[in-house]
Amino acid sequence: MNRKTHRVGALASAAMLVAVFFGVGLTGAMAQDQAEPTALEQVETQAPDATQAPQNAVRFVSQPMVQDIPAPELVDSPTALEASSLRELVAKTPVSNAMSREMECLAEAVYFESRGEPLAGQLAVAQVIINRAESNLFPDDYCSVVTQRAQFSFVRGGHIPTPNTSSLAWERARAIARIAHQELWDSEADDALYFHAAHVSPRWARNKSTRARIDSHIFYR
Repeated sequence: MNRKTHRVGALASAAMLVAVFFGVGLTGAMAQDQAEPTALEQVETQAPDATQAPQNAVRFVSQPMVQDIPAPELVDSPTALEASSLRELVAKTPVSNAMSREMECLAEAVYFESRGEPLAGQLAVAQVIINRAESNLFPDDYCSVVTQRAQFSFVRGGHIPTPNTSSLAWERARAIARIAHQELWDSEADDALYFHAAHVSPRWARNKSTRARIDSHIFYR
């Protein structure tokens, strides 16, 4: 073999080694580049298959996930007040700020049913309405409880009259409504669902359990 032939053979061998070396490296890179779009395409266009998809495959959600946000309360939030008597608590309870319609219904019921009663009797009337709203035997909001047909005599045709909003009795009724709703003072009525004036004896009361008698009202469960 002459020198020229030997040089050509050496160059050919070197070229083959370079091709083999770079060919192996490029083959892996190209395989990865080609495999990734295919895998992503399968994830995006096919439904997840637990038997075929790799365990660490990324899954795309076709619809956004929405978290339920609790609806705002219809009635006033609790207020921390301290008092040694119900009268003192009524005096400390703010009545100048606006009330929700639900709270107004509760205050109106206290006003029309018991504004001439002692504060304990007014609180008991409010407690009955609250108990009814929490019971599955009655509507589940204050306004619906108060305007329920044939339940409260001051309601006319499903409508509550307008109280004298400039009177002291209305201010007390609003304070009592807040106290009862916020559970700031325990009522003698406890879990009562019914009441009537003491000077009458309705037939339905015979099958009820008496909870309290406060001034001119008797309260039952």
